[in-house]
Amino acid sequence: MSAIETLPVADSPSEIPAPQKRVILTMGGKGGVGKTSFLLSVAEWLEGNEVPFKMLDLDIENKARGSLKHYFHGAAEKVNIHTPSGLDAFLDTLDGGPPIILADMGAGSGQVTHEWFDTMHESAQELGIRFTAIGIVTPDPASVESVLSWARELQHKVQYLIVENEIVKPADFGYWRNSEQAEQFRHAFQPVQVTMNYRLPDLENPARQHGLTLGQVATRRARIPELEKASLVARAQSYQRQLFLEMEKAKELFLP
Repeated sequence: MSAIETLPVADSPSEIPAPQKRVILTMGGKGGVGKTSFLLSVAEWLEGNEVPFKMLDLDIENKARGSLKHYFHGAAEKVNIHTPSGLDAFLDTLDGGPPIILADMGAGSGQVTHEWFDTMHESAQELGIRFTAIGIVTPDPASVESVLSWARELQHKVQYLIVENEIVKPADFGYWRNSEQAEQFRHAFQPVQVTMNYRLPDLENPARQHGLTLGQVATRRARIPELEKASLVARAQSYQRQLFLEMEKAKELFLP
């Protein structure tokens, strides 16, 4: 990967209005890394802090289980971004709506997203909108390459949150922590970094199948016998507690 380039800073920051709205989007690309799982926990963190938000499910290839719309009783709005104005939904949703959007990007969304930012970022900034890009890295080097690929295109148009997702145990993040390309990214963009702990398949798999969040299992709202076991409820409480503590480190990237 070539060195990360730094975009020029605006000559007069005072000309840009104070940000009042935020779009939090997952970096699409590598699938199966836990993007939706983390975004669901962000939604529950915002809910717990009484911060209003709207969810957009931009993963049009995933129409059933596993997509954002499968959770929260289908509250997420499904948006087809593969149209000339698809991502304009960011602007339309924030206009008169809640100040925060949670947008779950799907595989194959990179090019259209990058083109939208090239065309529309300046206008969005003038409207007081800022962006958080969530990159999920796992022990698989391909997940890291996906994040770096998005960063090469998005540059300083977004703030970066990197989540080390322990999808296996023990988890080896050597490529993310030690590769020269990843070090260039960290030096250039100073991302906030958090950890998402390994989750037992006995909890993770049925929760995903039934469209249930950690919070629903942790508070015994699942109403699914296999997820009402005391041990799994306690596990869900522990996982959520850990994630919420991590999110406190990055709360400036979740709020307007």
